Amino acid sequence: MSLEEAAAPALSATELAAQNAPFVRSAAAPTQSKSEQTRAALLIAPILPTLLKLALPIVTVLVAQTAVNIAEAYYVGFLGTDALAGAALVFPIFMLMTMMSNGGLGSGVASSVARAVGAGRRNDADAALFHAIVLAIIVGALFTLGVTLGGPLLYRALGGRDAALTAATTYSNYLFAGAIPVWIVNLQAAALRGSGNVKVPALVTLIGAIVTIPASPVLIFGLGPFPRLGIGGAGVAFGLYYGAAMLFLLRYMASGRSGLTLRIVRLRGEIFADMLKVGIPTAFNALLTNLTVILVTGAVGLFGTSALAGYGISSRLDYIMIPLLFGISTATLTMVGVNMGAGHTARARKIGWTSGVVGMLFTGTIGAVVAIFPTSWLHLFSSDTEVVREGMTYLRIVAPAYSALGFGFVTSFAAQGTGRAMGPLAAALARIVIAAGGGWIAVTAFDTEMTGLAIMITASLAAYAAICAAIMLSPATWRPESR
Repeated sequence: MSLEEAAAPALSATELAAQNAPFVRSAAAPTQSKSEQTRAALLIAPILPTLLKLALPIVTVLVAQTAVNIAEAYYVGFLGTDALAGAALVFPIFMLMTMMSNGGLGSGVASSVARAVGAGRRNDADAALFHAIVLAIIVGALFTLGVTLGGPLLYRALGGRDAALTAATTYSNYLFAGAIPVWIVNLQAAALRGSGNVKVPALVTLIGAIVTIPASPVLIFGLGPFPRLGIGGAGVAFGLYYGAAMLFLLRYMASGRSGLTLRIVRLRGEIFADMLKVGIPTAFNALLTNLTVILVTGAVGLFGTSALAGYGISSRLDYIMIPLLFGISTATLTMVGVNMGAGHTARARKIGWTSGVVGMLFTGTIGAVVAIFPTSWLHLFSSDTEVVREGMTYLRIVAPAYSALGFGFVTSFAAQGTGRAMGPLAAALARIVIAAGGGWIAVTAFDTEMTGLAIMITASLAAYAAICAAIMLSPATWRPESR
């Protein structure tokens, strides 16, 4: 950014509104639709209150969804250490699918819709819905097929043995049988968030949490007419929720009540290209993030089942940070995308920096508390002395770096909102090289065990945040796209 740009005064709300006529009118205007009011707020309302207003419903229900993950691990813990270790092997793969659908290709869908809404291209925003469903069916089917055929080999390579491997395979088969509904729900929800409609996706997630928390133990342990399914019951509960959520969202989107309208349209290469130019690099970003955890899990497997279980319940907190950050990040992507589509690059840049600081403070606070009181988390899942000892080592080193994770994660979504995702991909590459590559070297060459792994993971988060900060400072990130 040049000195002249930095010194230029920001446009006032009145000037912004004038630039966006006839799209932005008084909120009191009787002819202004709800979607137009939402667009106007994204373009001219104060940044921080608008960000929090968009993020709060998502964060609130994702806290509920996080409770589902915690409850599931809690229930599985009653099945023994082998079951807990098996769940730890599967969890990174499930989170990979969740991150790729919500924050990977989902980010591409949300960015495309947001920029189309900001530019007033309502037909393109509507057409993106059907294109997103086509993508969801293709990628969801690939996940089901790939995990069914390759899951046992992967879990064995990650250190799964005997009963732990059996538990991982059973859990995986039930969980990924419903991959297509998961993808459809998450991509349609991403489109809604891209248009500024955060309440409906939030409500669907909240209802899912309310249903899944009691359904999981019924299916895991059995009750009345319901048979005892063991660890597979947790996977069945997820599948039932996503199947129902898919049917609801498809009907809701087809009704047009969301401000967008789902209908069958001719497939257009330019719409796929607009979604995938952000979605593919961001999906690779999610892949690399989870590949990092998978490779580190493999390194931990060298230490035995207790270390694997301890790492699993500790790193689960890393993953829990991601859904919490996702609420802030999707709000950031929507606000940046709409403003970039409307040509308000200075406001878009300010939104990105403001959001990054919010994410840093949010996760940094949680990390500080957990680093000081690690057993308050670990004892939720296990009282085994060795499992808790390994988990404490990890959390005391890594948790203080959650602030770097928060800043990097949120600002990477800001870059995606501009329609550019290669920079965040580079940051993810650096993270995997340091965490996984450095971690394996620390374990195999220097025999540092959990301490060495945790130090390398902390260094990788610091590098991730530094690269994302450089992306935010680059003028090229905020250059308007030509269409």
